[in-house]
Amino acid sequence: MPQLAIVEAFADLSDTRRTAGQRHQQALCLALFTLAVAAGNRGFLAIGDWLRAYHDELVALFHPRQDRLPSYSTLRRALLRLDYREYSACLSRFFGIQPLPGETIATDGKVLRGSYETISDDPRVDSHPAIMLVSAYIVERGLILEPYEVNSKTNEITALPVFIEQMALQGVVFAFDAISTQKNGSDDH
Repeated sequence: MPQLAIVEAFADLSDTRRTAGQRHQQALCLALFTLAVAAGNRGFLAIGDWLRAYHDELVALFHPRQDRLPSYSTLRRALLRLDYREYSACLSRFFGIQPLPGETIATDGKVLRGSYETISDDPRVDSHPAIMLVSAYIVERGLILEPYEVNSKTNEITALPVFIEQMALQGVVFAFDAISTQKNGSDDH
């Protein structure tokens, strides 16, 4: 039986869970999580209630192994080590999110909380730099596009032109925050 498109959307994501004891495909877990959140459920207990309330319908729709749906704690474990950049890219492709001519794209760079890693307890040893992403938001529709990871040897200011060029969009308006409007030191008059 063919899989649903939303399950196929997550099929190529790397699964970092332990293989021992796995009962449910990661793609099924992510599809159910995505649908539960889209249905307005916030938090894993609410997602668990949603899974129980629609159990029969979800089993008929997804045809899980042995007609068993994953629990909310299984969904949580599938999300714990998930690469969120890959997940958001899968969502963008699944929903076909593309800016339309005339729409405004707001860009912003953010450092991922907790992404700074210390390689050693020795304070004289350099640490792994934090991960910085530039994200784009379609203002008119409230949609987020696939984020762009900034090279660790650069910053948001120098990454934005590359990000915009990669998007290769025509007819859209870009909105930047104040850091992106800084002038080069030689241009100060």
